[in-house]
Amino acid sequence: MFLTPSDTLNTSRKNVVIITEASIASLTLIGLDQLWYADFPRSKFKTINDSDEWLQMDKLGHVFSAYQLGRVGANALHWSGVAKKNQLLYGATLGFGFLTAVEMFDGFSSEWGFSWSDMAANGLGTGLYIGQELLWEEQRVTIKYSFHQTRFANRRPDKLGQGILEEMLKDYNGQTYWLSANLHSFFKQSKIPRWLNLAFGYGADGMLTGKNENVDNLFVNQNRQRQFYLSLDVDLSRIETKSRVLRTIFDVINVIKVPFPTIEFNVKNGIKLHYIYF
Repeated sequence: MFLTPSDTLNTSRKNVVIITEASIASLTLIGLDQLWYADFPRSKFKTINDSDEWLQMDKLGHVFSAYQLGRVGANALHWSGVAKKNQLLYGATLGFGFLTAVEMFDGFSSEWGFSWSDMAANGLGTGLYIGQELLWEEQRVTIKYSFHQTRFANRRPDKLGQGILEEMLKDYNGQTYWLSANLHSFFKQSKIPRWLNLAFGYGADGMLTGKNENVDNLFVNQNRQRQFYLSLDVDLSRIETKSRVLRTIFDVINVIKVPFPTIEFNVKNGIKLHYIYF
């Protein structure tokens, strides 16, 4: 079947993977250059230190993106029958390579700059995937994402997005990033369901600017806070099914944290229970 991974190297599949990934990456970078960076003047290459902005939510976005793109790259080469070593070397580094190219664009833009902390986050996401494959030959801990709309985007739509699709990318107040650990993979002799995960989340809100600052005497006294979460999750990739189509669908949507009752911890309000948290 087409979706079934090849047991041996399938050259035609490998070529399809290489051409497809190169084409998508190139078109995406061209699109970013024309639609995103074209609005701002080019500049000499410069670096910035933005490690203290957005309560580090943007850095977790880099970790998530590098991890998930690397997972896709490695799985694509696995599908084509490429050896495990090359899956990790050329596939799992897909996210790091692509995000490095984006970072170079930032470096030549007057609006942004090349960020070493972004690069460190990219490396952390890539390392999390490769490290687990080398240590356990499986992904016992995955990075997931969830989102809910907030009131903050309406106050600054130019920075936080206008409409749910933009807000999902730009409004850090509504984003939560999760380390989702599969319990059965750590206790293989137990009767814990193979799909059950324990998830640890991090989020933040009250942010209208990168730092706690005012812009043109606006956005003063922001009530910024970090939020920590504990919840259950489902590893959709571990749900048993004979359908290769369903397995593929589960694998694609497994980047999203499944909503569950959640305990929130934050300094300002203490402990809060969410009956269902997105």
